[in-house]
Amino acid sequence: MGRQLRVLLIQDDPADAAGVRDALTGSADSSFLVEWVRSCEDALVRLVGQAPHRAHSSDDIAAVLVDLFLPDSKGIQTFNRLMAVVPHLPILILTGSEHESIAKIAVQHGAQDYLLKTRLDNYLLPKALVSMLERAAIAEALYEEKERAQVTLDSIGDGVISCDIDGVVTYLNVAAETMTGWARQEAAGHLVHEVFHVVDGTTREANADPMGQAIRGNKSTCLPPNSVLIRRDKVEAAIEDSAAPIHDRRGRVAGAVMVFHDVSTTRALSLRMSHLAQHDGLTDLPNRALLNDRLTQAIATAHRRPHNLALLFLDLDHFKRINDSLGHDVGDRLLLWASQQILGCLRGSDTVSRQGGDEFVILLTEISHSEDAAICAEKILVALRAPAHIDRHELHITASIGIVVYPNDGITAESLVKHADLAMYGAKSMGRNNYQFFKSDMNTRSIERQTLESALRRAVERQQFTLHYQPIVNLRSGSVSGLEALIRWRRPGRGLVEPGQFIAIAEQSGLIVPIGRWVVREACRQLRAWTDAGLAPMRIAINVSVVELRDRGFVAGVLAALDETGLEPRYLELELTETFLMHDSSSTAGVLHSLKGLGVQLALDDFGTGYSSLSHLKRFPIDTLKIDRSFLIDVATNPADASIVGGLISMGRDLGICVVAEGVETREQLAFLNGQGCAEAQGYYFSRPAPAADIPEILDRRSLEPKSGSLVGRLHSSRGHNLAHEDAPPAGPRPE
Repeated sequence: MGRQLRVLLIQDDPADAAGVRDALTGSADSSFLVEWVRSCEDALVRLVGQAPHRAHSSDDIAAVLVDLFLPDSKGIQTFNRLMAVVPHLPILILTGSEHESIAKIAVQHGAQDYLLKTRLDNYLLPKALVSMLERAAIAEALYEEKERAQVTLDSIGDGVISCDIDGVVTYLNVAAETMTGWARQEAAGHLVHEVFHVVDGTTREANADPMGQAIRGNKSTCLPPNSVLIRRDKVEAAIEDSAAPIHDRRGRVAGAVMVFHDVSTTRALSLRMSHLAQHDGLTDLPNRALLNDRLTQAIATAHRRPHNLALLFLDLDHFKRINDSLGHDVGDRLLLWASQQILGCLRGSDTVSRQGGDEFVILLTEISHSEDAAICAEKILVALRAPAHIDRHELHITASIGIVVYPNDGITAESLVKHADLAMYGAKSMGRNNYQFFKSDMNTRSIERQTLESALRRAVERQQFTLHYQPIVNLRSGSVSGLEALIRWRRPGRGLVEPGQFIAIAEQSGLIVPIGRWVVREACRQLRAWTDAGLAPMRIAINVSVVELRDRGFVAGVLAALDETGLEPRYLELELTETFLMHDSSSTAGVLHSLKGLGVQLALDDFGTGYSSLSHLKRFPIDTLKIDRSFLIDVATNPADASIVGGLISMGRDLGICVVAEGVETREQLAFLNGQGCAEAQGYYFSRPAPAADIPEILDRRSLEPKSGSLVGRLHSSRGHNLAHEDAPPAGPRPE
């Protein structure tokens, strides 16, 4: 059985009250609970506070049954008092035949119905009460629905107009009043076209009435695009609408309703958003999506009317250096300048797109020969070589450009962009500031590179790396003053892979950061283990790439490695490249001084091959200079090389910086360095890089050397118990 409804019975006569109660609750499945009071005052006390909505809890009164003649109230006064307190509740009058006329007056005042007391039984009374409650619920629902609809329509921003089948306006909501300039009462009775005056925004001719079309066609319709509503005061607004027919109970068209809204701002915003969705926010050039659309159309056109088209993939060389050193504002303005330089080299029918970052793609339509693309690329390279004056900076940039030609290098937009990108990397590998056409073997190299990068990622996850160590010798004492840690990749099925075969890819992919952290931690751990085993403390040198140094967590990672291994910071030496030192920015200085703050030693690797200057050496806390091996190859026979090396050694000595010569492989090189007063050296002449397990034995043999005589003499007289050996390998590339 469902929830029982509580009925309030107001009846002074106990017998009559018992009869009503029996009639409503006599059966087992009765849906009513009767609550009886004997006076109007008691009823009002019970009803005060009753929520003005349908009953929701078991204590709420769902309906009132009342005898209008009570001890404290008589006749219509009784009904009026009740109605004033609960006008929302259905009230059924119980009356004798002598008071039937008064009951009819109560119905006129809002009572649902009346019943004669003489006809009350357990069939009629429940049925009458149920019918009354149903009618009251329907009426309440209809009222609430109408009220809700009215409030809703007046709350929305869209205008709403309705009309009858003759096109006469029957309703306007508040928004429609505002947009048409007609008040609701004033518009009623006017034809729709008088109130809703719409013209074509271009031709200014009156548009067809959409509500009339909906009525005649018995289907939804709408205004054509570019419709303009002319308000009563002649103010205009772009609008959109939809009109639909209204049907009566028999399904016949009885009128129409139209919903419309002002789209002036929306239409302008839509055009702006459409533009932004297809253009780069910085340069306003077409973006990747728009380029792909235009390229696809150009390919279709070229296929129908056979001709060539070319795609140029351009990347600004070393743009990140400028962006990092001078800031993103300068970088953004440089990109704007570059985009204008590129545009100045193109025809109106061509497209230049910014792909993101410092990458641009140029679509050349309808070229006669591939040489036309080369001519365009050369023009762009020349234009970009001009100095860019931004604020007080005179900036110089170059570009690398890859070129593909349809249909020879690809027949889809995706393949053309991919191959142009590969050709651009080919231009990078050729020294930058040039252009290269796509070649089929570039695809093969790209696949090989992707395979190598994937294998390298697995190597990081599975820790497939190991370190070899090469001694650094003090040329004055002949003792080992340090070790340089050199990474090797123990690649499954390939053996040990030299760093020259994977470091560049590690840097480009960002994998160098986790690899570098492992190297620092492992080298520190190994040196601490040797020291704990009784070997004399010495410094351990580690090569650090520019990518690592730019990583925000680099300094924290070095500190964590030192803390974890317990190695004193003074024994750790980080070898930096001149490329990093060239970036004279606050970030560069900040990283170097933070490392020095930890107590770590700093070395400048491959000195002399880059662009370092004395000002760099004076401004940054460099402890060691490492002369590149390329200067030592002919140092004993080439006066120019000898002069350069001697000058570097002298400069380091004057600045109080330790100088280490790399790549020493012959007695003559060693003798020259010793004669110039070079502090330290390393190379095959002393020892090849060796795994950690071999280092203690190498160091032990070093300690067996005679303690007297010059270093060169000891090296000549030694019989294999020191780091030098008679049969040094020929000069040439070394694995480290």
